[in-house]
Amino acid sequence: MTPVLECINLTHYYGKRKIYENLSFKVPHGRILGLLGKNGTGKTTTINILSGYLKPRSGECRIFGENTDNISPATRRRIGLLLEGHVQYQFMNICQIEKFYSAFYPGQWRKEAFYELMNKLKVAPRQPISRMSNGQRSQVALGLILAQNPDLLILDDFSLGLDPGYRRLFSDYLRDYARAEEKTVFLTSHIIQDMERLIDDCIIMDYGRILTQQPVKTLLGSLRRYTCRVPEGYTPQLPEELCHPNVTRGVMDFCSFLSMEKVEQILAEKTVSYSGLTAEKMNLEDAFIGLTGKY
Repeated sequence: MTPVLECINLTHYYGKRKIYENLSFKVPHGRILGLLGKNGTGKTTTINILSGYLKPRSGECRIFGENTDNISPATRRRIGLLLEGHVQYQFMNICQIEKFYSAFYPGQWRKEAFYELMNKLKVAPRQPISRMSNGQRSQVALGLILAQNPDLLILDDFSLGLDPGYRRLFSDYLRDYARAEEKTVFLTSHIIQDMERLIDDCIIMDYGRILTQQPVKTLLGSLRRYTCRVPEGYTPQLPEELCHPNVTRGVMDFCSFLSMEKVEQILAEKTVSYSGLTAEKMNLEDAFIGLTGKY
């Protein structure tokens, strides 16, 4: 089956600064994929390229088989796009903005999806958008995306401005909606705790490259944080398979996809004087920090 979304050997620069090179990934139908990366790794850049707002230095992106350089109007109607910042017409209230947007989607607009979410979030129907908090405005934007009834939702920093309770509510709502309606979702967020509850698959980016792309359950089932005691003053010089080793007060920790036996073998080969090696599972946020480093 043709992927809903596909990037092939994508390379982009801002001036002389390389954002990434030969970035490739696919998003199959009906999956929720989260793009995770630190600030400046190219998450929003990728979404702008996917949306056709930015032309990459080289490579190509396809949505529903069409090149994003020239997406047909019919295909654009199948895409719900939320850009970082949630731009709105602030002189309207939510009833007015719902009616305004509905005119652009005849035959597919789902008014009930918008108002169902507004009711859950307790947004007053006649409240002007100009008097709403940033979090409330983002709720309106998210509701408008759902009402478009798109086959593909592209959401950049979807939880911007939402407090913890509303983030949890919307994450659960979006997950249930996407699965029930067999929608495909590609999203970013700086709040990784939300992503763990929501996404099926994840891409973890570092500066200029993809570190891993796999289902979240597979990632968390195979990646481990290892901890052991080492002599004071020890400076780690370990292979990349032992990610970002750090020593604090005689305790070294790192993460790895390798088994305990393989890690012990590497430490022995590197003549590391260690004791008390342990391994533990991690949540998605810890896995992200373990693979990308704290700084």
